[in-house]
Amino acid sequence: MGRKLTVNGAVHDVDVAGDTPLLWVLRDTLGLTGTKYGCGIMACGACTVLVDGAATRTCALPLDAIGEQQQVTTIEGLAGTSRDPVQKAWAELSVAQCGYCQSGMIMSVVALLAEHPDPSDAQIAAGVTNLCRCGTYQQVRRAIRRAAEATRDA
Repeated sequence: MGRKLTVNGAVHDVDVAGDTPLLWVLRDTLGLTGTKYGCGIMACGACTVLVDGAATRTCALPLDAIGEQQQVTTIEGLAGTSRDPVQKAWAELSVAQCGYCQSGMIMSVVALLAEHPDPSDAQIAAGVTNLCRCGTYQQVRRAIRRAAEATRDA
């Protein structure tokens, strides 16, 4: 049952069943509670993290789907990195209202900007499909543009 899992650059020995969703390993086993549970069917995106840089929904993704060599990055792993401009843009533009979906939304945006540093509206729509109950989509789009500018100017 025990296996290694690399999260935010640190290797962890986790002793959980392989069918345990990655979300619960992150939250309950490793104490990384920034990643949220939303729907349980990988539809809303609140549980999004990066797996080898790709936005990945984790609420129904079994731990066994993650290889021991793969790198998992949670919202906690962004601070102080080159991906931090997204979080800064979120704060500067007061994107979050209730904030519940925001960690997953930010992780999707980080993956989007890694692939498309100056994304078109169509690329944003295709790359950020997370749901926001508060409807902050226009603020999200503005924050994406600001983060893209900050990344280009850095």
